[in-house]
Amino acid sequence: HPRCAAVSQSQLYLFLLHARIEHPQRCAAECPFDESLREAYMYRSPRPSRLQKDVSGSLGKLGWTHCIEHMTEEGLSLDMAQPSSKHGIEVDGPFHYLNDLQT
Repeated sequence: HPRCAAVSQSQLYLFLLHARIEHPQRCAAECPFDESLREAYMYRSPRPSRLQKDVSGSLGKLGWTHCIEHMTEEGLSLDMAQPSSKHGIEVDGPFHYLNDLQT
């Protein structure tokens, strides 16, 4: 099924990023399918949760200007970020999506 293949490729891309960050000496070489894995990961569009929007609004009220769902060069989507200062915030875990399902 094409969708399963895209999900699997997306997960492989995240694993590959993690391995390259945590073990650069072992995983420095690029794979022939790096770009297709990255494309599978980038295919999904970000959907900020209500909790994420609430946190973003509170940070904005405190004067922390930022963008939501900032995409890094590697293809990672940060929940909130100040790209110029290289600061980012993630609203952790699937809980913020599960909470949205209750209302």
